[in-house]
Amino acid sequence: MKARVKNLFNKIFYTPQPLPAGSCSSIVDIDGQNNRLFLRIDHEGSGILVVNASTVLHLNPTAAEIAFYLIKKMSVEEISNELVKRYQVSIETARQDIEDLKVRVNTLMETPDLDPETFLDMERAIRHSSDQNAPLRLDCALTYQIPSGAADSFTPVQRVDRSLDTSEWKHILAQAWDWGIPHVVFTGGEPTMRPDLTELIQYAEHLGQVTGLITNGLRLAEKDYLDDLLNAGLDHLMIVLLENEELSWESIRDILSEDIHLTVHLTLNNKNREKLVELLEKLTDIGVEHISISAPNKEYEPDLAVASRIAAEKGLGLIYDLPVPYSEVNPVSLELEKDRTAIEGYGRTWLYVEPDGDVLPGQGLLHKLGNISTESWINISANRKIYLAK
Repeated sequence: MKARVKNLFNKIFYTPQPLPAGSCSSIVDIDGQNNRLFLRIDHEGSGILVVNASTVLHLNPTAAEIAFYLIKKMSVEEISNELVKRYQVSIETARQDIEDLKVRVNTLMETPDLDPETFLDMERAIRHSSDQNAPLRLDCALTYQIPSGAADSFTPVQRVDRSLDTSEWKHILAQAWDWGIPHVVFTGGEPTMRPDLTELIQYAEHLGQVTGLITNGLRLAEKDYLDDLLNAGLDHLMIVLLENEELSWESIRDILSEDIHLTVHLTLNNKNREKLVELLEKLTDIGVEHISISAPNKEYEPDLAVASRIAAEKGLGLIYDLPVPYSEVNPVSLELEKDRTAIEGYGRTWLYVEPDGDVLPGQGLLHKLGNISTESWINISANRKIYLAK
């Protein structure tokens, strides 16, 4: 009798322990297609799955566990039996859960221009709500120079005493990968001024990282240069719109014809605020689907409200959590002050690396956590935890 009661108690209240935190990777055959999978499991059991170094899929604990078994090359039957034993579900439910994850992975392969980070209805937790041993994204400011070459008041050149060379940036990317950071964004200044940009993208791709680029886009109007970036493995782009530069519009049109996710960033100012509606309509007309908007101060709050309303009416996706570069003007992302989830991402979900290797919680947050080119991740991680605890 006691044994039966204990068994019933276990069935009602049993919660399996999550898999140990850590990372693993492998080439996995899913429905006849080889996929390069990288999985990072956190202490709560949730995970992030990087598929073919192109998209980050956020997983709940059950999906993370299935992904772990797939990477370990277990068969569907073996995985099903493990899920039945651990979660006390039917074999049919276990097989359906496995199939659901495989379908989602295939969706990532077959959907063009997919957002670099996606959830695909995976019953995720609120963004930035959990503590991570390492951030999910590293924003790398390769240079603070802009096309004019001037160290003007809009670029914080005075903050750095030198610029890292190619080998140093590769070392940082390799460290980030070893720490479990699956996503890097190259920014600046104007990162296309770095002659090694394509090489760095290619290196990150080789490691398995998802790569993004934030640029004014002028060089991307050169087809050969755009092709080089895409062939190197670039996964997503943010173009900082220079609305009076035809080359800026030309590069956007060219990128829209490629298989890559594009966001266009618009910085409001006294010259373009009266043309806001016109600019958003023009962007929509040429096929832009994702935008980012910032403003220099709270005077522009009504304009940002208008922009958000128009974006919603036209079905434009609003991107809030990518760094806004120092380029042409120094845009202070006013919308981040109103979006708590974006603010909470600083230092937690992403970190920002300056051209000399200094690590900040995010762009514009001048709280040095260490120097990633000379200090260990242990030191930087400890300083990060202290920062997050404040």
